[in-house]
Amino acid sequence: MNHLELHFHAGVATVTLNRPDVRNAFNDEVITELTTTFLELGERAEVRCIVLAAAGKAFCAGADLNWMKRMATYTRDENLADARALARMLAVIYACPKPTLARVQGDVYAGGTGLVAACDMAVSVDTAGYCLSEVKLGLIPATISPYVIRAMGARAAHRYFLTAERFSAAEALRIGFVHEVVAAADLDARVRQLAEHLVQAGPAAIKACKRLVQDVAEREITPGLVDRTVEGIADIRVSDEGREGIQSFLQKRKPNWML
Repeated sequence: MNHLELHFHAGVATVTLNRPDVRNAFNDEVITELTTTFLELGERAEVRCIVLAAAGKAFCAGADLNWMKRMATYTRDENLADARALARMLAVIYACPKPTLARVQGDVYAGGTGLVAACDMAVSVDTAGYCLSEVKLGLIPATISPYVIRAMGARAAHRYFLTAERFSAAEALRIGFVHEVVAAADLDARVRQLAEHLVQAGPAAIKACKRLVQDVAEREITPGLVDRTVEGIADIRVSDEGREGIQSFLQKRKPNWML
Protein backbone atom coordinates (compact mmCIF):
# COMPACT_ATOMS: atom_id res chain seq x y z
CA MET A 1 0.00 0.00 0.00
CA ASN A 2 1.23 3.47 -0.89
CA HIS A 3 -0.96 5.66 1.29
CA LEU A 4 -1.83 3.61 4.38
CA GLU A 5 0.11 2.05 7.23
CA LEU A 6 -1.05 -1.04 9.11
CA HIS A 7 -0.15 -2.00 12.66
CA PHE A 8 -1.41 -4.98 14.68
CA HIS A 9 -1.32 -5.41 18.45
CA ALA A 10 -3.37 -7.61 20.79
CA GLY A 11 -6.32 -7.98 18.45
CA VAL A 12 -6.36 -4.32 17.38
CA ALA A 13 -5.59 -3.37 13.78
CA THR A 14 -4.66 0.29 13.32
CA VAL A 15 -5.10 1.71 9.82
CA THR A 16 -3.26 5.01 9.47
CA LEU A 17 -3.79 7.50 6.67
CA ASN A 18 -0.25 8.44 5.75
CA ARG A 19 -0.33 11.46 3.46
CA PRO A 20 0.52 14.23 5.92
CA ASP A 21 1.96 16.44 3.18
CA VAL A 22 -1.56 16.84 1.73
CA ARG A 23 -3.35 16.76 5.10
CA ASN A 24 -4.35 13.14 4.42
CA ALA A 25 -6.70 14.17 1.64
CA PHE A 26 -7.96 11.19 -0.31
CA ASN A 27 -8.01 10.39 -4.00
CA ASP A 28 -9.05 7.38 -6.05
CA GLU A 29 -5.99 5.42 -4.91
CA VAL A 30 -6.64 6.07 -1.22
CA ILE A 31 -10.29 5.11 -1.69
CA THR A 32 -9.28 1.80 -3.29
CA GLU A 33 -6.73 1.07 -0.55
CA LEU A 34 -9.18 1.83 2.27
CA THR A 35 -11.90 -0.29 0.67
CA THR A 36 -9.58 -3.26 0.18
CA THR A 37 -8.03 -2.95 3.64
CA PHE A 38 -11.33 -2.83 5.54
CA LEU A 39 -12.73 -5.74 3.51
CA GLU A 40 -9.67 -7.83 4.35
CA LEU A 41 -9.52 -6.87 8.02
CA GLY A 42 -13.22 -7.59 8.38
CA GLU A 43 -12.56 -11.23 7.44
CA ARG A 44 -9.52 -11.81 9.66
CA ALA A 45 -10.45 -13.73 12.80
CA GLU A 46 -7.49 -12.41 14.78
CA VAL A 47 -8.63 -8.81 14.25
CA ARG A 48 -11.14 -7.85 16.92
CA CYS A 49 -11.17 -4.07 16.50
CA ILE A 50 -10.05 -1.56 13.85
CA VAL A 51 -8.74 1.91 14.67
CA LEU A 52 -8.74 4.45 11.84
CA ALA A 53 -5.98 6.99 12.49
CA ALA A 54 -3.97 9.58 10.57
CA ALA A 55 -0.42 10.88 10.50
CA GLY A 56 0.50 14.54 10.80
CA LYS A 57 -1.50 17.55 11.93
CA ALA A 58 -4.79 16.89 10.07
CA PHE A 59 -6.99 13.81 10.20
CA CYS A 60 -8.39 14.27 6.68
CA ALA A 61 -8.93 17.36 4.54
CA GLY A 62 -11.38 15.67 2.18
CA ALA A 63 -10.63 15.40 -1.53
CA ASP A 64 -7.10 15.75 -2.86
CA LEU A 65 -6.64 18.89 -4.99
CA ASN A 66 -5.09 17.02 -7.92
CA TRP A 67 -7.98 14.57 -7.84
CA MET A 68 -10.42 17.49 -7.84
CA LYS A 69 -8.66 18.94 -10.89
CA ARG A 70 -9.18 15.65 -12.73
CA MET A 71 -12.82 15.49 -11.64
CA ALA A 72 -13.42 18.94 -13.10
CA THR A 73 -12.97 17.43 -16.57
CA TYR A 74 -15.03 14.27 -15.97
CA THR A 75 -18.21 13.50 -17.86
CA ARG A 76 -21.35 12.71 -15.87
CA ASP A 77 -20.76 8.97 -16.33
CA GLU A 78 -17.19 9.33 -15.07
CA ASN A 79 -18.47 11.31 -12.10
CA LEU A 80 -21.00 8.59 -11.34
CA ALA A 81 -18.29 5.93 -11.35
CA ASP A 82 -16.05 8.09 -9.19
CA ALA A 83 -18.81 8.79 -6.65
CA ARG A 84 -19.78 5.12 -6.52
CA ALA A 85 -16.24 4.18 -5.53
CA LEU A 86 -16.35 6.67 -2.65
CA ALA A 87 -19.80 5.47 -1.65
CA ARG A 88 -18.61 1.87 -1.62
CA MET A 89 -15.62 2.73 0.57
CA LEU A 90 -17.88 4.40 3.15
CA ALA A 91 -20.36 1.52 3.03
CA VAL A 92 -17.57 -1.01 3.56
CA ILE A 93 -16.29 0.85 6.63
CA TYR A 94 -19.81 1.31 8.00
CA ALA A 95 -20.80 -2.34 7.49
CA CYS A 96 -17.44 -3.81 8.51
CA PRO A 97 -18.17 -6.78 10.83
CA LYS A 98 -15.45 -5.59 13.21
CA PRO A 99 -16.02 -2.57 15.49
CA THR A 100 -14.35 0.56 14.17
CA LEU A 101 -12.96 3.52 16.08
CA ALA A 102 -11.82 6.83 14.60
CA ARG A 103 -8.80 8.38 16.33
CA VAL A 104 -9.13 12.04 15.35
CA GLN A 105 -5.87 13.86 16.07
CA GLY A 106 -6.48 16.92 13.89
CA ASP A 107 -8.80 18.81 11.56
CA VAL A 108 -11.53 17.05 9.61
CA TYR A 109 -12.94 18.64 6.47
CA ALA A 110 -15.55 17.71 3.86
CA GLY A 111 -15.23 14.06 2.86
CA GLY A 112 -13.07 13.42 5.90
CA THR A 113 -16.18 13.82 8.05
CA GLY A 114 -17.61 10.85 6.17
CA LEU A 115 -14.72 8.69 7.34
CA VAL A 116 -15.32 9.67 10.96
CA ALA A 117 -19.08 9.20 10.68
CA ALA A 118 -18.79 5.77 9.06
CA CYS A 119 -16.87 4.46 12.08
CA ASP A 120 -18.79 3.10 15.07
CA MET A 121 -17.03 5.40 17.53
CA ALA A 122 -14.92 8.53 17.40
CA VAL A 123 -12.54 10.10 19.90
CA SER A 124 -11.30 13.58 19.03
CA VAL A 125 -8.49 15.73 20.26
CA ASP A 126 -9.84 18.96 21.71
CA THR A 127 -8.00 21.17 19.21
CA ALA A 128 -9.52 19.53 16.11
CA GLY A 129 -11.78 21.58 13.88
CA TYR A 130 -14.59 20.24 11.71
CA CYS A 131 -16.11 21.62 8.53
CA LEU A 132 -18.52 20.45 5.86
CA SER A 133 -17.22 22.90 3.28
CA GLU A 134 -18.82 21.61 0.09
CA VAL A 135 -21.31 24.42 -0.57
CA LYS A 136 -18.48 26.96 -0.63
CA LEU A 137 -17.29 25.15 -3.76
CA GLY A 138 -20.77 24.95 -5.26
CA LEU A 139 -21.01 21.27 -4.31
CA ILE A 140 -23.00 19.21 -1.81
CA PRO A 141 -21.89 16.54 0.71
CA ALA A 142 -24.12 13.99 -0.98
CA THR A 143 -22.13 10.75 -0.80
CA ILE A 144 -21.15 11.18 2.83
CA SER A 145 -24.58 12.43 3.91
CA PRO A 146 -26.14 9.09 5.00
CA TYR A 147 -23.36 8.61 7.54
CA VAL A 148 -22.85 12.21 8.64
CA ILE A 149 -26.58 12.83 9.17
CA ARG A 150 -26.85 9.62 11.21
CA ALA A 151 -23.94 10.78 13.34
CA MET A 152 -24.88 14.42 13.98
CA GLY A 153 -28.64 14.37 13.41
CA ALA A 154 -30.74 16.15 10.84
CA ARG A 155 -31.06 19.39 12.76
CA ALA A 156 -27.30 19.90 13.08
CA ALA A 157 -26.83 18.80 9.47
CA HIS A 158 -29.22 21.53 8.29
CA ARG A 159 -26.95 24.09 9.87
CA TYR A 160 -23.49 22.78 9.07
CA PHE A 161 -24.28 21.50 5.56
CA LEU A 162 -25.76 24.89 4.64
CA THR A 163 -23.38 27.31 6.35
CA ALA A 164 -20.14 25.38 5.73
CA GLU A 165 -18.86 27.01 8.91
CA ARG A 166 -16.06 25.48 10.91
CA PHE A 167 -17.06 24.03 14.28
CA SER A 168 -15.01 22.89 17.24
CA ALA A 169 -14.43 19.50 18.78
CA ALA A 170 -16.57 20.62 21.71
CA GLU A 171 -19.43 21.33 19.31
CA ALA A 172 -18.86 18.00 17.55
CA LEU A 173 -19.27 16.35 20.95
CA ARG A 174 -22.39 18.38 21.80
CA ILE A 175 -24.18 17.34 18.61
CA GLY A 176 -23.10 13.72 18.94
CA PHE A 177 -20.75 13.62 15.99
CA VAL A 178 -17.91 12.34 18.18
CA HIS A 179 -18.20 10.38 21.41
CA GLU A 180 -15.37 11.89 23.44
CA VAL A 181 -13.03 14.86 23.33
CA VAL A 182 -9.67 14.66 25.07
CA ALA A 183 -6.39 16.53 25.28
CA ALA A 184 -3.73 15.49 22.78
CA ALA A 185 -1.64 13.91 25.53
CA ASP A 186 -4.57 11.65 26.47
CA LEU A 187 -5.74 10.63 22.98
CA ASP A 188 -3.81 7.39 22.59
CA ALA A 189 -4.60 6.21 26.12
CA ARG A 190 -8.33 6.77 25.65
CA VAL A 191 -8.39 5.06 22.26
CA ARG A 192 -6.47 2.15 23.77
CA GLN A 193 -8.95 1.88 26.65
CA LEU A 194 -11.93 1.75 24.31
CA ALA A 195 -10.19 -0.81 22.09
CA GLU A 196 -9.53 -2.98 25.14
CA HIS A 197 -13.26 -3.02 25.90
CA LEU A 198 -13.99 -4.10 22.34
CA VAL A 199 -11.49 -6.96 22.21
CA GLN A 200 -12.79 -8.38 25.50
CA ALA A 201 -16.30 -8.88 24.14
CA GLY A 202 -17.51 -11.91 22.23
CA PRO A 203 -16.58 -11.39 18.56
CA ALA A 204 -19.84 -12.88 17.26
CA ALA A 205 -21.83 -10.80 19.75
CA ILE A 206 -19.98 -7.64 18.71
CA LYS A 207 -20.78 -8.33 15.06
CA ALA A 208 -24.44 -9.00 15.86
CA CYS A 209 -24.69 -5.94 18.13
CA LYS A 210 -23.30 -3.67 15.45
CA ARG A 211 -25.84 -4.97 12.95
CA LEU A 212 -28.59 -4.65 15.58
CA VAL A 213 -27.98 -0.93 15.98
CA GLN A 214 -27.94 -0.42 12.22
CA ASP A 215 -31.17 -2.39 11.78
CA VAL A 216 -33.11 -0.86 14.67
CA ALA A 217 -31.99 2.79 14.79
CA GLU A 218 -34.72 5.27 13.88
CA ARG A 219 -37.05 2.49 12.70
CA GLU A 220 -40.71 2.38 13.63
CA ILE A 221 -41.30 -0.14 16.43
CA THR A 222 -43.49 -2.57 14.51
CA PRO A 223 -44.43 -6.18 15.36
CA GLY A 224 -42.00 -7.27 12.64
CA LEU A 225 -39.13 -5.33 14.21
CA VAL A 226 -39.97 -6.75 17.65
CA ASP A 227 -40.01 -10.26 16.18
CA ARG A 228 -36.56 -9.76 14.68
CA THR A 229 -35.16 -8.67 18.05
CA VAL A 230 -36.75 -11.68 19.75
CA GLU A 231 -35.20 -14.01 17.17
CA GLY A 232 -31.86 -12.23 17.53
CA ILE A 233 -31.52 -12.89 21.26
CA ALA A 234 -32.84 -16.44 20.95
CA ASP A 235 -30.37 -17.27 18.18
CA ILE A 236 -27.34 -15.92 20.00
CA ARG A 237 -28.31 -17.60 23.28
CA VAL A 238 -28.11 -21.02 21.62
CA SER A 239 -24.92 -20.23 19.68
CA ASP A 240 -21.58 -21.66 20.81
CA GLU A 241 -20.37 -18.23 21.83
CA GLY A 242 -23.56 -17.42 23.70
CA ARG A 243 -23.44 -20.66 25.64
CA GLU A 244 -19.75 -20.16 26.43
CA GLY A 245 -20.39 -16.62 27.64
CA ILE A 246 -23.18 -17.66 30.00
CA GLN A 247 -21.25 -20.66 31.34
CA SER A 248 -18.08 -18.63 31.92
CA PHE A 249 -20.10 -16.03 33.83
CA LEU A 250 -21.79 -18.66 36.00
CA GLN A 251 -18.49 -20.46 36.59
CA LYS A 252 -16.68 -17.18 37.34
CA ARG A 253 -13.99 -17.69 34.72
CA LYS A 254 -12.86 -15.87 31.59
CA PRO A 255 -14.62 -16.86 28.35
CA ASN A 256 -12.56 -18.67 25.74
CA TRP A 257 -12.47 -15.71 23.35
CA MET A 258 -10.49 -13.51 25.74
CA LEU A 259 -7.03 -12.65 24.43
